[in-house]
Amino acid sequence: MRHPVWPPGSPDGQVSKSYAGPCAVLRRRRHGRGPPQAIQVADRWHLWHNLSDATERSVAQHRHCLRVLVPATPEAESEPAPAADPSGSPWPRGHRFADRTRTRHAAVRTLLEAGHSRRSIQRQLGMTYRTVKQLAEAQTPEELFTGQWQNRPSVLDEYKTYLDDRWAEDCTNAWKLWEEIVPLGYRGSYQRVRAYLHEKRISPRPVTARAPSPRSVAGWILRRPENLTETEQIRLKTVQTHCPELDALTRHVRSFAIMLADRKGECLPEWLAAVRQDDLPRLHTLAAGIDRDRDAVIAGLTLPWNSGVVEGHVNRIKMLKRQMFGRAGFDLLRNRVLLA
Repeated sequence: MRHPVWPPGSPDGQVSKSYAGPCAVLRRRRHGRGPPQAIQVADRWHLWHNLSDATERSVAQHRHCLRVLVPATPEAESEPAPAADPSGSPWPRGHRFADRTRTRHAAVRTLLEAGHSRRSIQRQLGMTYRTVKQLAEAQTPEELFTGQWQNRPSVLDEYKTYLDDRWAEDCTNAWKLWEEIVPLGYRGSYQRVRAYLHEKRISPRPVTARAPSPRSVAGWILRRPENLTETEQIRLKTVQTHCPELDALTRHVRSFAIMLADRKGECLPEWLAAVRQDDLPRLHTLAAGIDRDRDAVIAGLTLPWNSGVVEGHVNRIKMLKRQMFGRAGFDLLRNRVLLA
């Protein structure tokens, strides 16, 4: 399980892809080989598993509300600005564009003073003739600093807040963060994201307390209240007080847990109506899926039976099939299942 669960799952604890896997009898009935009175019963483990996923995603959408759990600290002294260049340059030492220009300018001037022609310098340094000409005619590298790198708008600007939040959560993988902001509308390159994170990585960071991850907060919501430590209860209550959405999420999860543990399937329509009244898109998606198979879910929340045993056998057959690496046909698979 992804989180310590409140209600019990299937007796055998097996996992499958469907949250409401029908029993084998129902499958036979659909193909005309089962009793017509068979009832579809949703698997309770998968109902809780899907609710756990929706809870974690909902908390992640409100990760900014978790900052309230960061203890207040005295305002840190502002970081000292980089020392100004004695030559009066607007670009301090350590700026990668300025340092590169200074290095190239020094190399060109050194070769010129040694008697090399501009064409020769072009070949030796692998630059274009125009670049060599600009560097040779500038008496100081500062003459080439026209401010083209300063205060320049970037397509990444509106996503820097999101990247900063994920960085504070110790997510420092540039490729993963690039994949996360692309669905949010980012149309820039991966290299731009990597460069921004590289600057954060090499810059000194003050040691500060971090907010808990969405996964941790989701774990507090999904566990029984009496199983939380006193500190966890206080922190969860603080989050609920400052974020109405997470407060509503906690109430919905706990009411569903009671409905699942006490077999109160008749309360499901009321629960679905309450979920749709709050701004929780992830729970709305879960509610829409439950609505498509409402009878089976109500049966799963009411009847003592579940499809855990069937799902366990399905997983065992899948394991045997994967062990053959796709090189064997149905006959061998059948023999392995029967002989086992």
